[in-house]
Amino acid sequence: MGFRGFLYLLARLLGDVNAVKQGRVGQRIARRATGRATGRLFRTFFR
Repeated sequence: MGFRGFLYLLARLLGDVNAVKQGRVGQRIARRATGRATGRLFRTFFR
């Protein structure tokens, strides 16, 4: 993992911490799952 990967990891962790503070963990999990599913779907179309 390079520097950019580290920054993305840090941003994701800070987003998780922020979601916990605001009590929106469920929304964040749902959005991340939706984003991953969409990415997999598009990967099958655009190979």
